[in-house]
Amino acid sequence: MRVWIDLTNSPHVLVMRPVIERLRADGHEVRVTARDFAQTIALCDRFGIAHTAIGHHRGERLMAKATGLASRSAALVRWARADARGSGTRPPGTHPSRPFDIALGHGSNDVSVAAAILRVPSTTMFDYEWATVQHNVNCRLARAVVVPDAIPEERLERYGAKGKVRAYGGLKEEYYLADFEPDPAVLGELNLTLARPIVVVRTPPEVSLYHRFENDLFARALGRLRALAAVDGVQPVLLPRVDSQSKKLAEIPGFVVPERAIDAQSLIAYADLVISAGGTMNREAVALGTPVYTTFEGRLGAVDERLIEEGRLSKLEEPEKLDLGKRAKDVPAAGVGGIRIRRDPQVLVDLLLSPLSC
Repeated sequence: MRVWIDLTNSPHVLVMRPVIERLRADGHEVRVTARDFAQTIALCDRFGIAHTAIGHHRGERLMAKATGLASRSAALVRWARADARGSGTRPPGTHPSRPFDIALGHGSNDVSVAAAILRVPSTTMFDYEWATVQHNVNCRLARAVVVPDAIPEERLERYGAKGKVRAYGGLKEEYYLADFEPDPAVLGELNLTLARPIVVVRTPPEVSLYHRFENDLFARALGRLRALAAVDGVQPVLLPRVDSQSKKLAEIPGFVVPERAIDAQSLIAYADLVISAGGTMNREAVALGTPVYTTFEGRLGAVDERLIEEGRLSKLEEPEKLDLGKRAKDVPAAGVGGIRIRRDPQVLVDLLLSPLSC
């Protein structure tokens, strides 16, 4: 088959990496497009994912996002047609009138729109159900909607996903981290020592439509960490989402702010605590057994609700009371009860390709 995968944000590279590898190992032709936003391009380069960079983020305002959706979707259509013309002989069994046999994305509205214009079947994937603007587009256009089984199907019916939902068990992070082992090189890259507590902090997704307001709780957490860094030798590592955040945070003394995309998963595995306003890094910490607080102040999704109920994720309510020290082990065993959960990425591959089996 000819498979098209579109990546629009940093976490999508991580999720789709094993999918791309499995598909290529099975002999399929996989073409990847990537949006220049956050660390998406840098992560593609770090993981050796060949890709075509198309478009960039247009800003956080609704009108800017709408303009960006129309512009990039049109660019993707042009690219897909040109790519099909330049690909030469199509593999046996592929659809003769389509540039691709299927298009896949993790929350990418752009590829859903472009695939619909090209009459290419598409699958969308996500694990946060309250991004209403996004899901009203991708769920209606996609033929399959791949989500964690923690999300009740009735929550997705309002988006046009009825009859399309394909659920998987556990966390998506348990699938793409299945082959992961921490690399201590990241500690040297950031001049960190295991002798003192390491705290990994992920900034709020200020450009997300479902998290528009200022997160005062996060600002208070930064203040507490700065104090602990000065007095107790805590090592706070801040992982900004966009360049504007990097520039602001780099000016604050006491914080380590990486200048480029790093091995964040290894850093999380060696950390003593993770504080994140987003979702993916929280769940990576859960999957790797690192204690984690969420400062997300939007509407909690079903996945985080379940993790909080299970005691695997905590809400940070009083950052001024954070008392940090070294954990008992420098590298955690991870997972529930100290047992790391590794799930087969082939499960995601099969669900993503499910429209072709109908």
